[in-house]
Amino acid sequence: MTTTYRRWIVVGVAVAVVGALLAAFAIFYGNFSPRGYVQDHYRRASSRDIGRDAVAYTSTRTPSQVSKDITDAWQPADQYVDGSGIYLRYDDDSVVILPVAAGSVILLERMTTAYPRYHHVVGGGWGWGRGSTVRGGGPGAGK
Repeated sequence: MTTTYRRWIVVGVAVAVVGALLAAFAIFYGNFSPRGYVQDHYRRASSRDIGRDAVAYTSTRTPSQVSKDITDAWQPADQYVDGSGIYLRYDDDSVVILPVAAGSVILLERMTTAYPRYHHVVGGGWGWGRGSTVRGGGPGAGK
């Protein structure tokens, strides 16, 4: 009976070690946000940054192709599309994809600065605030 008990302990410890290794790998090499996805999949273009707020990346693909890649990996809370570009809102971040002659510029920006910057384009399309996806979260929401 003692041998069986020890065997289960050894198996349990081995499973725990494998789990810890997989978790460590995922933490260091995984994409846990739309921001991380863009950083890992597109080319950094610091010359296209907007101050310190919007960090720029580029792609040779069209905005609609880039948007599909990003939204397939990370579903946005809100999305607005018009002739000027594609505007994706996440809980804390925005991803704005603009057309350029050679493909797309992808701008990553915190919602705290992105919403005021793009409000004239998206209007109420991004809802009333962070994380709201139904009824905008404004006065009377949830009634």
